[in-house]
Amino acid sequence: MSSSKGRVLLAYSGGLDTSCILAWLIEQGYEVYAFMADVGQEEDFVAAEQKALKVGAKKFFLEDLKREFVTELIYPAVQANCIYEARSSNLSHPRFFNLQQNVYLLGTSLARPVIARGMIEVADREGCNFVAHGCTGKGNDQVRFELAFYGLKPDIKVIAPWRLPEFYNRFPGRQALLEYAAKSNIPVVQTAAKPWSTDENLFHISYEAGILEDPNTTPPTDMWKLTVDPEQAPATAERISIEFSAGLPTKVTTTDKTYTDPVDIFLALNALGRKHGIGRIDIVENRFIGVKSRGCYESPGATILRAAHIDLEGLTLDRNVRALRDQFVTVAFSRILYNGHFFTPEREFVTSSIPASQQTVNGLVRMKLYKGNVFIEGRESEEGLYDERQSSMDEMGGFEPTDTTGFIQIESIRIKKWAQANIRKGQAGVTAKDVYGART
Repeated sequence: MSSSKGRVLLAYSGGLDTSCILAWLIEQGYEVYAFMADVGQEEDFVAAEQKALKVGAKKFFLEDLKREFVTELIYPAVQANCIYEARSSNLSHPRFFNLQQNVYLLGTSLARPVIARGMIEVADREGCNFVAHGCTGKGNDQVRFELAFYGLKPDIKVIAPWRLPEFYNRFPGRQALLEYAAKSNIPVVQTAAKPWSTDENLFHISYEAGILEDPNTTPPTDMWKLTVDPEQAPATAERISIEFSAGLPTKVTTTDKTYTDPVDIFLALNALGRKHGIGRIDIVENRFIGVKSRGCYESPGATILRAAHIDLEGLTLDRNVRALRDQFVTVAFSRILYNGHFFTPEREFVTSSIPASQQTVNGLVRMKLYKGNVFIEGRESEEGLYDERQSSMDEMGGFEPTDTTGFIQIESIRIKKWAQANIRKGQAGVTAKDVYGART
């Protein structure tokens, strides 16, 4: 240990980048420990451990973080309807959810705080001098991880190989990594034919790099891992119901089973979404650092859950509360997650308002899943703000139509004044066409 540069805890995925980084850090004289978080990805963890130790890691740590990932990150994001470019989130509120209108649901961003927290806990326990990651120098994740590290342990030292000239000059691209892996006998899943990078967790999987860097290249059919091609999905629709309490899913009922545990609920929705081809998107996004990036994502269970939650809010949430939440909390929390500002005072401030906005979001949503789409078929709530008699066209239901006359008169005061001012402009030589534009 005396000749070592120090002990490093590496965020290890078992993929191309981190496997090569592990070997490179050892070359540089560090004692490397490998850390892997189980956040619901489909992974052979035993094989990953064996691989890390074979490459040269002194120790391997696997932390099961699925439950806190669901309850502390996913569920608040669902309550707030978080979405990338959240300012357009209200556009995604039709009875029929067309998935191409629902952009990125922040699956990668959501997992980073729990992974970072797990790493810092192990680093403290094992006396690590450094933490390291395999994020690229052009991506968002380097920001998310490092800001989280510093928010949890301000004096931690971070090694980011993709920002070190001695590393990126030696490995200018993925082909160089593949050659290094072959030379070093490091087994990797990526090949020259399929060089894209993936990130997977319980919430989603992402695909970037390789042939996907051409935004006009259609993703190959064998790239998609989680979901069946919607064209090949079952020809028979499947119906489910989701029950919510205070905006949180508490029960999912299918034709043959009921789920109530938070992790089981999400796993069940993922299985249903995968079966019916739900949750695929292909977008070009604006990274936090200012670079545009093309990414493909699969978020099957998350897409179903978000559709149900948004719909139930229409029945149960006061319009002004919903407007404030949509205009502030949804936008702010989405940006906080995307930009890696989770361990910050602003995140604590924003998330403290979420429970208050969800007190009345209680009820059940019935849904139909069919060939890549989510249809809302009905909803009910004992606390719903909808009054069938009051809204009916066939009875008064306690509503006095004459009251609307005064409402309209009050609302029209400013509009009449604005119109009168425009008419005076017209008398001064400005025509109605100048004021109002040509008739269409």
